[in-house]
Amino acid sequence: MSGRLHRTRQTAGRVLAHKGALLSLLFLTLMILTALLARWILPFDALTQDYVNMLQAPGPVHWFGTDELGRDIFARVIYGARTSLLTAAGAVTIAGLIGVPIGLMAGFFGGWRDTLLMRFVDVLLSLPGILFAMALIAVLGRSQMAALVAVGITGIPSFARITRAQVLSLRKRDFVTAVEALGGSSSYNMFRTVLPNAWSPILVQVVILSSVAILIEASLAFLGVGIPPPTPSWGEMLRTGKSFLHDAPTYAVFPGLVLTFTILSLDTLGRTLAKVLEDRHEVVDTPGGKP
Repeated sequence: MSGRLHRTRQTAGRVLAHKGALLSLLFLTLMILTALLARWILPFDALTQDYVNMLQAPGPVHWFGTDELGRDIFARVIYGARTSLLTAAGAVTIAGLIGVPIGLMAGFFGGWRDTLLMRFVDVLLSLPGILFAMALIAVLGRSQMAALVAVGITGIPSFARITRAQVLSLRKRDFVTAVEALGGSSSYNMFRTVLPNAWSPILVQVVILSSVAILIEASLAFLGVGIPPPTPSWGEMLRTGKSFLHDAPTYAVFPGLVLTFTILSLDTLGRTLAKVLEDRHEVVDTPGGKP
């Protein structure tokens, strides 16, 4: 356990040594904390309307200006972060809880179970993300739950395929066969021996799918089939703001910038983490390399 903890700390240190990843992590941490503490730190509520101060430009009182109903755009951007983060967390949870066991069983047992499970994954992989999400929302209705379920289902194949590839590379390792020789059950071997050694690419996929989930949620809202108003959503703000580009050009600019920075931060963090884990894997596998 101490060796695994040491490797985890070493990986975290190498990721934070990358300036882009460090800035991305700081931005995401600040956004998450602000979204969680919004009720206590923001001077305005995201739903409070003020018809006297509609479509105001950014200023010392309303930092990002106001929308067509006089609502504070900065507050709505912060509360919109809650919508995006909850959707991402829910989608990743659904995809991981279903996709990882599928890939684990397919890679560990092989044979007909592998074929059957991966054909199911191929069916899910053939579903276009946005269109499938729109179809599911048409059935379930416009809600955050429908959005995160749709994104989560489309994310199952990526988790399943990545987990299966890792399990196949670990299946015949000496430490796995040793556990089998000592009488370890298949479930013990899968979840206590193989899975802990396959977490690296799964963790990277968590970061990548989070950015995809946020982007799909914003796209659905922009198309008018996402989370219904008045719940703040970056995509909904972009959709409404494009109608006021001449009167209040900053209306759509600030939600768009925050959305862009969030996607770029998650992408940078995911790429850096993947590179660090890949380098560590090469060092471990090199003859004479230290684990």
